[in-house]
Amino acid sequence: KPSAIFVSSDLMAVACIQVLNAHGLSVPEDVAVIGFDDLSLAATTSPPLTTVRQHVEQLGRAAVELLLKLIEQPEAAHESIVIPTELIIRESCGARKNKPIARTLEG
Repeated sequence: KPSAIFVSSDLMAVACIQVLNAHGLSVPEDVAVIGFDDLSLAATTSPPLTTVRQHVEQLGRAAVELLLKLIEQPEAAHESIVIPTELIIRESCGARKNKPIARTLEG
């Protein structure tokens, strides 16, 4: 069995925890689970979900700016933008029962 599962969304991570529990496995004692998004439900799951917080407004703003640039200058070179994220450490990864820890992750 895996020792940890990283899931691409918090909703899927919550479902993963439910499936693991249904099969007699405990999170994080048997398997650590980490989600992505930092939805409000992440802090209220049992155990609270470790997750990666993405800054949706910043992501949306960058997407619109790139789209407008592409419309105005269709021949312009493609551009890559890195939006920093934060790792929000909670109990589902095996961290101690403390207040959440946020760590900025850059591309």
